Amino acid sequence: MYQEITEDNLHNIINENDKVMVQYGAAWCGNCRIMKPKFKKLASENDSVPFIYVDAEKFPESRKLAKVDNLPTFAAFKGGNLVNQVQTNQAESLNTLFKEL
Repeated sequence: MYQEITEDNLHNIINENDKVMVQYGAAWCGNCRIMKPKFKKLASENDSVPFIYVDAEKFPESRKLAKVDNLPTFAAFKGGNLVNQVQTNQAESLNTLFKEL
């Protein structure tokens, strides 16, 4: 399931689901736009896990749940905790991160 949040409520989604994948991005970020379809494709192949897109500039509380100092940043959460994160524009790294869930 792919979803773009429209309010600063990522913590609720993480607490309500055992596993969550997150892409932190921004409208101006070229690599974010390149990776978004790859993120959506992975989401379509894994319906049981929420894949959430967070605009890192609009939602500061959601951004604080991972160490986001470069975009795009992808984060994997399990049991309400951050498992790992990567800053990448490579689909292989995204797949590797997902396997850690």
